[in-house]
Amino acid sequence: MAQKPSIPKGTRDFNPQDVAKRNYIVNTIKQQFELFGFQPIETPSFENSETLMGKYGDEGDRLIFKILNSGDFLSKVDDTLYSQKDSNSLGSSISEKALRYDLTVPFARYVVQHQNEIEFPFKRYQIQPVWRADRPQKGRFREFYQCDADVVGSQSLWQEVEFVQLYDAVFTALNLKGVTIKINNRKILSGIAEVIGAQDKLIDFTVALDKLDKIGEEKVKAEMLSKGITQTGIDKLQPLFNLSGSFESQIEQLKTILADSGEGKKGIEELNFIDKTISELQLKTATLQLDVTLARGLNYYTGAIFEVSAPKGVDMGSIGGGGRYDDLTGIFGLKDVSGVGISFGLDRIYLVLEQLYLFPETVTTTVKALFINFGEFEALGCMKAIKQLRSEGINVELYPDAAKMKKQLNYANKRNIDFVVLVGEAELKSNTFTLKNMVTGEQINVVFEDLYKLLQ
Repeated sequence: MAQKPSIPKGTRDFNPQDVAKRNYIVNTIKQQFELFGFQPIETPSFENSETLMGKYGDEGDRLIFKILNSGDFLSKVDDTLYSQKDSNSLGSSISEKALRYDLTVPFARYVVQHQNEIEFPFKRYQIQPVWRADRPQKGRFREFYQCDADVVGSQSLWQEVEFVQLYDAVFTALNLKGVTIKINNRKILSGIAEVIGAQDKLIDFTVALDKLDKIGEEKVKAEMLSKGITQTGIDKLQPLFNLSGSFESQIEQLKTILADSGEGKKGIEELNFIDKTISELQLKTATLQLDVTLARGLNYYTGAIFEVSAPKGVDMGSIGGGGRYDDLTGIFGLKDVSGVGISFGLDRIYLVLEQLYLFPETVTTTVKALFINFGEFEALGCMKAIKQLRSEGINVELYPDAAKMKKQLNYANKRNIDFVVLVGEAELKSNTFTLKNMVTGEQINVVFEDLYKLLQ
């Protein structure tokens, strides 16, 4: 018996309607990227393991899909190493490449490798799939697309302001209202770690804090304790957990909490500039909100960090995120090149638009009219008209077989094709076309010029 076909967990097949809707989102994002001056690049789906490993923290490293070396990969492994059964050491011996975890680290590698060919500041966008060996769940997949925009070569906070506006522009164009752009600053988190005496545990502190929305305050505190952060230090964090109010009032409270931290004060200044500038420029549909517990557990962020939440009432994790990284290219030898970037979660945005019925009806309309096939002679007449219509950019097709009329009309209905065109013996003699509206049932006889106008 043939094996039942299947796909790996955390991956998906997409039918034509799915792809049409995804393309609608991608094309909307692309249009806004280009309006803001970003240029497209692409990088390989897999990188050398050394490019990726160690860039995302321990948790991130565990989620990287590794590619086994070609051929008999075990034959080259030292017997002593093999007998130790140490997966980390063994893994580096049998796997030299890995699927990319995100688009940011490959972008940093790209900038360093092509630094003599690009003009700084360099603004790029990239829309490609990434892979993570995560546990699949709603809105979380092992293969998914990221839509990234980054600028490298400038420390200006105007870039952060532009990215807030870019988020707003994309979600406005998608008619997705009520989105919240959460913002924090890594310098503030560093300042807090300094105040509670946990400077040497900054990564453990931020990784735990980043889970606040998922596991709650008590479990976050328990994780911090398990990582060696003292109870006294955790007690000092309490004002942070209780911080609330407007952007401006939270800033004022932070000034008190971080009064003794130079790094923290700098973070406050940066956030203050972004908030005041955005207030002056105004957003169309999104809201900018300060969230001092936002940490985003990636090691490379150094300044502003962003996370975008879906409208209230929609059960979905973040649909976008990003931040400032002052020296990401330094890991590849190019020092002091600051960058900032954001990402749109295509798959989650799709689910939100679907849940809120925000996809335009026309998105899945791929063919405007189907020409009915009455036989070889009539089909040739249809193809002449089809060729002209296609040259004018109108999507039309001929049913390939001279099947019964009912079968051809059913095909048009199932494909959601709005019109069918009938060209029989009478139409060929009069050089006309019978156009049938599949929604209303109305049927009219027209010449080619009128057919073109109606389908256009």
